[in-house]
Amino acid sequence: MADKHLSTQFDSELNSLSSRVMEMGGLVESQIRQATYAIGAFNADVARQVIETEDRVNQMEVEIDRELSSVIARRQPTARDLRLLMAISKTTANLERVGDEARRIARMVLSIVDKGGAVRALPASELQVAADLASAQLRKVLDAFARLDTAAALAIMKGDHLLDKEFDGFVRKLITYMMEDPRTISSSLDLLFVAKAIERIGDHATNIAEFIIYVVKGADVRHSSMEHIESTLK
Repeated sequence: MADKHLSTQFDSELNSLSSRVMEMGGLVESQIRQATYAIGAFNADVARQVIETEDRVNQMEVEIDRELSSVIARRQPTARDLRLLMAISKTTANLERVGDEARRIARMVLSIVDKGGAVRALPASELQVAADLASAQLRKVLDAFARLDTAAALAIMKGDHLLDKEFDGFVRKLITYMMEDPRTISSSLDLLFVAKAIERIGDHATNIAEFIIYVVKGADVRHSSMEHIESTLK
């Protein structure tokens, strides 16, 4: 991931940190897959597994931050090395929040299961498209981060609008269901929270993509227009 350094030990430490980020990302990806399955099958047992995994995700964030602090204190990195370490810290924070979103989905599944049959009339299965998109975005951005691939990062940022479109369409359908049958309101609101959690996963993937550009180009492109980001990468 990083350029060669005079200190091979420093290289080893950077590679170790990068590997830990990928390990954490894999765990979070697994959470998303389980949460997606749980909402599609209304499976309470799988939902509970997602919630239980959250403790491990949180612990990994703490461990990586501790390693980062140690490396920064001992090596006093500058320029790109410092940007890389900062990006790793922000990436792990975003991965932890993705884990939070997966846990939120799982909790909504438990709530829906407890309420019984009303949800069966709702378009819960249509969340699968958005969930697959969000999972793919996360997988792609982790691969891009491992390779510090700015072109892939840009593509991920451009693709975020697809998730937003899915979310908006699903919300419109839920509103229609609630207007036609007020008995579905409670379960519809649960599904709305699920849809928002999925949309937020895409936002976190976009955040990580921005950090990739920061490492490589030294430019903070948060809150920037797509035109500005594209010009930064030229």
